[in-house]
Amino acid sequence: MINRRIIYTISMVLILATVLIGCTPASNDDALTSLESENTSMEEVITSQNDVIVSLNQEIEDLSAEIEALQNASNETPATPVASNALVTAALDVAAALQIKDMAALTALSHPTTPIRFTPYSYVDTTSDLTFPASQFATLISDPTVYTWGAFDGSGDPINYTFDDYLDNFVYDEDYLNPHIIGVNTFIGTGNSINNLQTIYPSASFVEFHFTGFDPQYGGMDWSSLILVFENVAGNWKLIGIVHGQWTI
Repeated sequence: MINRRIIYTISMVLILATVLIGCTPASNDDALTSLESENTSMEEVITSQNDVIVSLNQEIEDLSAEIEALQNASNETPATPVASNALVTAALDVAAALQIKDMAALTALSHPTTPIRFTPYSYVDTTSDLTFPASQFATLISDPTVYTWGAFDGSGDPINYTFDDYLDNFVYDEDYLNPHIIGVNTFIGTGNSINNLQTIYPSASFVEFHFTGFDPQYGGMDWSSLILVFENVAGNWKLIGIVHGQWTI
């Protein structure tokens, strides 16, 4: 009985060994195939990652270029406040000259060749607004000649004033050296009148001296503005236009 068991056991071992030997080559082939597949997948991943790295490097270069451009632009921005300060200074000088009717100072601050346009309301009318060369200011202030400067809002009656009277009624009619607000290339006073200043003076700059109102019962409808228009001449701001602003019907 024992011998039979031994023989049986040996036989099973031999059969199992035969089976294992027969299966080993296939298993090795499968393992090699799996490894090759994994290698291929890794190569594809590496290639994909390389593409991503190239793309990121390009983005870094683009961002660096943008940063450099912004830095260059920021280096140029200080010129804007300087220009604005010079413009406001010129406007204050003109307002001071108008306040005391210093025609010599006003002449020096005005454009040397372009006549100065006087506009009684916000709408600049090139057909009716009067213009005078700055060289005539000194004689105009005492000139008794009555000029028609346009028409009064509402009534439509002609605005007939001497140069001196016009300054009192449609130029320095309020204390514009001490306004509520000063606007630089920004309109403050608005009403029913069309504001076409930037259309008429496309390359000019302007300063608005503005009062928001005087009597509370009018709810701000009694606002008033003096707008001084300038052109840059050889680095200096020179007056080319005087616009009076107020609420119109």
